[in-house]
Amino acid sequence: MGGKTAGLVLAAGAGRRYGMPKALVPYPDRLLVEHAADTLRAAGLSQVVVVLGAEADRVRAAAPGLPQVVVNPGWATGLGSSLRAGLSALHGTGAEAAVVLLVDMPGVTAEAVRRVCALSGEDALVMGAYGDRRGHPVLLGRKHWAGVAAAATGDSGARDYLRAHAGLVRLVAVGDVADDLDLDVPELNPHA
Repeated sequence: MGGKTAGLVLAAGAGRRYGMPKALVPYPDRLLVEHAADTLRAAGLSQVVVVLGAEADRVRAAAPGLPQVVVNPGWATGLGSSLRAGLSALHGTGAEAAVVLLVDMPGVTAEAVRRVCALSGEDALVMGAYGDRRGHPVLLGRKHWAGVAAAATGDSGARDYLRAHAGLVRLVAVGDVADDLDLDVPELNPHA
């Protein structure tokens, strides 16, 4: 799995509701961006790309051990542009798929990533399932990257593409090894 599936961390936003870029939020003893990158590495992915935007220089200085970093100059337009930037960075690689994590979902575990990646392939569309909810990690096979990029606008990311191709999406139960808490505001962070 490690060489064929790449990891992609989307960490470019300003975190307006949180009050700061979430990439810079401590959780608990390292930054959220480090936590997300480490989760992908712990899952066995040898290639991990982190997309930064808001305060990218500050994030790089605070987290010097990050893997490959891509700075999205259009980060303020929303998550969609960061997903496009990350997929674009993977085009020249041999990755057959990309598994996507959002920086503000620290409850997604390496085991959840491994389960989703077990279905990896160039034509795969896979989502983690938390009971009746769909969520991250999300795996996008290479054959879908162009379509995902074209549909990724504003803050929707891959959502519209996945809805339009719902019949192709495979769900993998991960709720027993992960949670889908989204740290939108400091009150949700048990380590704040």
